[in-house]
Amino acid sequence: MTEGSARAEGSVARAETAPPLPDDSELRPGRIGVGLHAADEQVLPVQVRRATRRRGWLVARMLVLADLTALLTAFVAAETFFGGRTDLGAVQPELELLVFLASLPGWVIVAKVYGLYDRDDERMDHSTADELTGVFHLVTVGAWLFYAFSWFTGLVQLDFEKLLGFWAMAVVLVAAARAFARLAARRSLWYLQNAVIVGAGDVGQLIGRKILRHPEYGLNVVGFVDGRPKERHEDLRHLTLLGPPERLAEIVRTYDVERVIVAFSNATHVETLELVRAVKDLDVQIDIVPRLFEVVGSSVGIHTVEGIPLVGMPPLRLSNGSRILKRALDLTLSGLAFLLLAPFLVVVAIAIKLDSPGPVFFRQVRRGGAEGLFRIYKFRTMTVDADERKEEVAHLNAHAAPGGDPRMFKIQQDPRVTRVGAIARRYSIDELPQLINVLLGQMSLVGPRPLILDEDQYVETWGRRRLDLKPGMTGLWQVLGRSEIPFGEMVKLDYIYVTSWSLWSDIRLLVRTVPAIFRAGSGLA
Repeated sequence: MTEGSARAEGSVARAETAPPLPDDSELRPGRIGVGLHAADEQVLPVQVRRATRRRGWLVARMLVLADLTALLTAFVAAETFFGGRTDLGAVQPELELLVFLASLPGWVIVAKVYGLYDRDDERMDHSTADELTGVFHLVTVGAWLFYAFSWFTGLVQLDFEKLLGFWAMAVVLVAAARAFARLAARRSLWYLQNAVIVGAGDVGQLIGRKILRHPEYGLNVVGFVDGRPKERHEDLRHLTLLGPPERLAEIVRTYDVERVIVAFSNATHVETLELVRAVKDLDVQIDIVPRLFEVVGSSVGIHTVEGIPLVGMPPLRLSNGSRILKRALDLTLSGLAFLLLAPFLVVVAIAIKLDSPGPVFFRQVRRGGAEGLFRIYKFRTMTVDADERKEEVAHLNAHAAPGGDPRMFKIQQDPRVTRVGAIARRYSIDELPQLINVLLGQMSLVGPRPLILDEDQYVETWGRRRLDLKPGMTGLWQVLGRSEIPFGEMVKLDYIYVTSWSLWSDIRLLVRTVPAIFRAGSGLA
């Protein structure tokens, strides 16, 4: 029996003992769902089944296998390339390998201490990019502990050159192996988590839309839990209203829920507090949307005053030292990227020139940092008369329909796009000439979205803080969905990025950009 059929069969077995659920006729679009009622005659036992953490079980084991494989590969490679440099290393490779194999359980323990096997079950958007620091610490600490153990016991004597080679290869191989392990895990049905959103108001529906936009999160949103819900947005009509919060325990049991997301609802503070305390007994993951979430970024810290947690927000400014670090990162990486990609850029330029008449580059005025203006460089992806034909295709604008955002202009199948341009847009190849803007100091590798002037006029008051930093080739807007993100949310993301900037956040966003581009290219983002 396959794992998919086994899980499906288990779900059927659970459904047979569950209370009757509303059928589709009771949940027609435009009607508030009936869900589970407090007046239902069937009462479930107080003791609710503990949910099985399938995702955590699956990913943790695959990550352990990835770590062991990568570490062993790095050790054998170091032995191969550096083992013959000294007479001592040349005569005892078998003993060194046996000692290293015996140390592997210790590596797993150190990784567990760093929390490298727990985050995937806790965080829906966790990726290998988020744990690069942990992987670096794991390999560094593990390598020195192994070196110290070898020196202290005298069983083997590793030379420093071999140790350094092992360390460098292990950092790269462990990170790469973990990325492939997660990619494989996400293809399994066991990775999928059933989730419910407590609160069907504006915030709860916003969370629902964001999750549906990202299938890579591996969440199956079963529906909303709310006693007094708002009318659901058109793109959320298929999500069932399951019932009031007081029936949450039954809903968790019935629908095999593994994650409960508590968004704002009409419940009082005391009722919400009691709900969260009750859900903690169900062994499910609980995610709570904080108040003032619009200004809470990843750099906030939590400290306590006599048991009361306080969310500390850093000052809304960037020091001169931080700006120098950011500029140094831009110059180093953009210069290196430009040199490595130069042959590829020439090939793209030739393809554009042969595909359609007109210049290779497209230049356009954009709003830059500190309210300045600059001309952005991009590969031309449209016909040379694209601007003159804008009114002609205005009726195709996806945001021209009711419910659209008049501040944005987006055509899914734009007839003005050339054949080469379609490929370049699909994989963001047209953005690569912006490396010139980065080298000139007009842009950054990571930053707010560079807006055209027609869009910039709609950014007001606090949103102008996004211009405290130079616009970027990539950023939160690209990693999280690019054109799928509404204009207002894009401004909020830029505000959070600027007001909570850190060098590590830039590095993490750069690492996450590559898979985001390929997801977009395959139609997943």
